[in-house]
Amino acid sequence: MKIRIATRKSALALWQAEHVAARLGELDEVDDVELVPLSTRGDEILDRSLQKIGGKGLFIKELEVAMQEGHADIAVHSMKDVPAEMPEGFELAALLERANHADALVAPAGVSFDSLKDGARIGSSSLRRQAQLRMLRPDFHVEPLRGNVNTRLAKLDAGDYDAIILAAAGLERLGMNDRISQQFEPAQMLPAAAQGVIGIECRAGDDAIINVLSALNHGPTISTTLAERAVARTLDASCQSPVATYATIDGDTLTATALVALPDGSESLKNSVSGSTADAESLGVTLAETMLADGAGDLLERAEAMNA
Repeated sequence: MKIRIATRKSALALWQAEHVAARLGELDEVDDVELVPLSTRGDEILDRSLQKIGGKGLFIKELEVAMQEGHADIAVHSMKDVPAEMPEGFELAALLERANHADALVAPAGVSFDSLKDGARIGSSSLRRQAQLRMLRPDFHVEPLRGNVNTRLAKLDAGDYDAIILAAAGLERLGMNDRISQQFEPAQMLPAAAQGVIGIECRAGDDAIINVLSALNHGPTISTTLAERAVARTLDASCQSPVATYATIDGDTLTATALVALPDGSESLKNSVSGSTADAESLGVTLAETMLADGAGDLLERAEAMNA
């Protein structure tokens, strides 16, 4: 079987696609793997926030069209970029073992978070990160930052920011571990749902492909991803909403924690739930419903109004 992989053209997206290609190449059923690099609107429009142009789903639409039109068989994604509701006609066929879940501070000369000067300029366009940064340090000036990893690092190096926040997994995958000044613990900054997870999407009902891809699945990652995405889906949160969620597994017990906040960090709700790993998805739903009962819906409406 030959498998064609639709991927974005950024260095990180290509790394992820090549990683999946290598894993597929180890399978007896796969004779050949071809990458189909594509440009997406999310990559092309850098002068406006993702909230203003349609959210992170813009990073995957063109890849889905390529599959729909028969130019590709699968698409490889960073799962934190994948909307909680899959579009009709597509499904997630595999989730690889989660890499580093954490957000990372990147600052010149490895300056730590606590050592950053009062009023420091921090680069991040994520409302989730903005909210938690301001909860930790209300004095910070958090400013928009778009572009691929290399573009963002170049803006930091040019002195446009005192520090920026990036996903640790992306830096590690690109061999840029040395750029990480500090990793945030979940108690400081909860990650996005499924941050650090590589997912593989295909056409719904493509059984031959789905059966082959099943060999790449990682059970614990499936459980934590189901819980975290259930939180985001039940809250009706987009990939850019100020919502954070993180699940861990200890034995047969899964614990999920979620946070909803205003982008300015002035108000927030945080809660956790624990239960059987077998009930991962329903635990995520329960956690989100509890938070909605506590006023998370109102917070999200106000957050959306603040960034309209």
